Amino acid sequence: MSRLARARTRLAARLDRGVRSLPVVRGKLDREYGAMLADAERTAKPYRGKVPTYTALPPEGRPREEVLRELEGLAAIEENRWREGLASGAVYHGDPEHVAFLDRAYAIHSQVNPLHSDLWPSATKFEAEIVAMTAHMLGGTSAGPGVCGTVTSGGTESILLAMKAYRDRALAERRTKRPTIVAPVTAHAAFDKAAEAFGMGIVRVPVDERTFAADLPATERAVTRDTVVVVGSAPTFPHGVVDPIGGLARIARVHGVGMHVDACLGGFVLPWAERLGAPVPPFDFRVEGVTSMSADTHKFGYAAKGTSVVLYHALELRRWQYFTATDWPGGLYFSPTLAGSRPGGLSAACWAAMVATGEQGYLDATRRILDAAATIREGVASTPGLRVLGDPLWVIAFGSDELDVYRVSDRMSERGWNLNGLQRPPAVHICVTLRHAQPGVPERFVRELREAVAQVRADPKASGGMAPVYGMAGRMPLRGVVSDMLKRYLDVLYRP
Repeated sequence: MSRLARARTRLAARLDRGVRSLPVVRGKLDREYGAMLADAERTAKPYRGKVPTYTALPPEGRPREEVLRELEGLAAIEENRWREGLASGAVYHGDPEHVAFLDRAYAIHSQVNPLHSDLWPSATKFEAEIVAMTAHMLGGTSAGPGVCGTVTSGGTESILLAMKAYRDRALAERRTKRPTIVAPVTAHAAFDKAAEAFGMGIVRVPVDERTFAADLPATERAVTRDTVVVVGSAPTFPHGVVDPIGGLARIARVHGVGMHVDACLGGFVLPWAERLGAPVPPFDFRVEGVTSMSADTHKFGYAAKGTSVVLYHALELRRWQYFTATDWPGGLYFSPTLAGSRPGGLSAACWAAMVATGEQGYLDATRRILDAAATIREGVASTPGLRVLGDPLWVIAFGSDELDVYRVSDRMSERGWNLNGLQRPPAVHICVTLRHAQPGVPERFVRELREAVAQVRADPKASGGMAPVYGMAGRMPLRGVVSDMLKRYLDVLYRP
């Protein structure tokens, strides 16, 4: 980011804070926040008054069987929507036998902590093999024996760790005082989180208005002497579009900087989609210049929630991720990831999911997902008033030039669907999983989407749900207002 751009950003932030601090503005905002969050709180806290609420430890512990019955009751209330395939993403496998298998694998290793590798060497076996299998799947063999990585708690941690590695290497080499990330506007928000957490700069570059893929000339212009890594997605979370990884990697290679491919969403789909003949552009370590990747095992790897993999093209780069403390009175401390203690049961369940699924299992699952997604995509594209954004395979984003697409999503919510709202441009997406590959689910989605569209046409001003929130976010030029609202919503979630 140029000095002028940074100055403009600082000026906008000061203006934002100044306007929000005015009493008349503050009062109006508080009233709007209150109205929106009251509805959000009713949705987020449906169990108030129906089950016990604890604001302090009970004087005496409750019987374990009674506690388990309460847990089972809450799970039963919540599981119907995702089991029926009404949620976008969220649950990627969900078959009862598979879930029971993962639960059993976790239970067997529930006391394991990978921090104590001398006590539980099984944990290091599982994690080393998870990394090796993922690296092999993503072109690690072609790139040579140096491809390596670690198991993390999720895609956000994988991205944070990769960005930390690039930052620390650059600072050690005295290349820059402000290591900077260059990423398309569609790259995951975790890159912004990494920049904030590690004191890095981040330059967001535009995407093609038609394809929603990263703009290569804009990326080239954005790279400066402060740049330490260029980012691409395979695919992007919002629109399911694979960025031009080859072009981005060439830019990174020419400038002598790192290239990170965020394949958190697609790492366990794209290799198998390619084998099935889908139009998958080069995106992994087979592309010269790709130096790191992230891939979520807990998504389409079908592991339990809480695992991901970050990969590097060489041991040297991975070592910048590690943390060591050599002078602590508590002994020699070293940790490969952000966490110290970690749940070894999750690593055991991840390993179990991967070896039990195998190549043929992933191929079969991907075929089913792509077939379901094709039905949904065709149905969306043929619905008057809607248009599919980009050229996605299984993350189908759609917008409208005629209707408020957020109100369409709200009408889908009334039918039980849980979709993802997008912005810039206004849109909604459904991330297709094995839950949607069940018989009749894609057809149900298309049928009820058309009903929702007709309902919005008939009553375009019907409110409630996400439409007012996204409407406010879209209208507000001061992004601090939107940030305030989101922070207040997080406060709501932590109220008993």
